[in-house]
Amino acid sequence: MKKTEADMRVRPIGVIRSPFTEVAGMPIQPVFAKEAEGAAEVFPEFREGLRDIEGFERVWLVYWFHRAGEPKLIVKPFRDDRERGLFATRAPCRPNTIGLSAVRLLGVSRDGLRIAGVDVLDGTPLLDIKPYVPDYDAFPKSRSGWLDNPLRRTTSDNRFDT
Repeated sequence: MKKTEADMRVRPIGVIRSPFTEVAGMPIQPVFAKEAEGAAEVFPEFREGLRDIEGFERVWLVYWFHRAGEPKLIVKPFRDDRERGLFATRAPCRPNTIGLSAVRLLGVSRDGLRIAGVDVLDGTPLLDIKPYVPDYDAFPKSRSGWLDNPLRRTTSDNRFDT
């Protein structure tokens, strides 16, 4: 059976916990989050799915930018002073406010995952967890467009907050 747009459903599987309660000053990517620790709390009905995840060093967190402002197709990203097309950035004010972060997995707890390098606002709805696999997920020699020469900014401000 072919899936259609009407079949699309998204529901949280948990909540991300982090030390960041305000958008301003939050790291803009996991690499800039240093050792910021947090948790990916997984709702009880989904915890069985965490089996066998312990052996991975990193995981992808897929989440909902619940505090993002209205979608904008032209934005001034955190790491540039020029306006750019939204899809050439990682700005949160997207038509579908889905975020993605590769974080370090510190361990599995009774309630979910202990993580580090978290660059997400506390209380963010967690949509999915996927293992980070270097053979599939790392392309270190890829070009990064305008980000090959970014500004040195590493934290966010309120430009995309509601």
